[in-house]
Amino acid sequence: MKLHNLKPAEGAVKKVDSRVGRGQGSGAAGTAGRGHKGAKSRSGYSKKIGFEGGQMPLQRRVPKFGFKNINRVEYKGINLDTLQELVDNKKVNEITLETLIQNGLAGKKDLIKILGRGELKAKLTVTAHGFSASAKAAIEAKGGSINQLEAVKKVTTQKVKPSKASAKGGE
Repeated sequence: MKLHNLKPAEGAVKKVDSRVGRGQGSGAAGTAGRGHKGAKSRSGYSKKIGFEGGQMPLQRRVPKFGFKNINRVEYKGINLDTLQELVDNKKVNEITLETLIQNGLAGKKDLIKILGRGELKAKLTVTAHGFSASAKAAIEAKGGSINQLEAVKKVTTQKVKPSKASAKGGE
């Protein structure tokens, strides 16, 4: 490799576009490539997201249904067969949140619920935020125990406007 062989990587150097609308001699004057009239030819134009030229936009044409429950608590489900795999591979007899996070089964902010799919062969102590009835029965049938943590919900604070009476310093 020599100095005269060096050249920039493919796509690293961009050709500078010619400046438009800078006089007749430039060859890109007059409408400056914007065409005649209409909103797109005006300065300050920016198309609104979803705008379809005055036609009723898709977002408004499509029927809406249902609602999002803002108080929903989302659990990460982990089945008994997954816990049994952990026991087989790692030889653990206690399942905690830390164990599940270290093995990539849950994130540190996840609420965890143990579900009853599969068969449990080992006696386990399981700590989680929730248990299905079948999972609870299966763990206790093998002589294991469960430790249920409290699922902490996001608390939303509501701003309360002071009443007119309290604002005046009255009753």
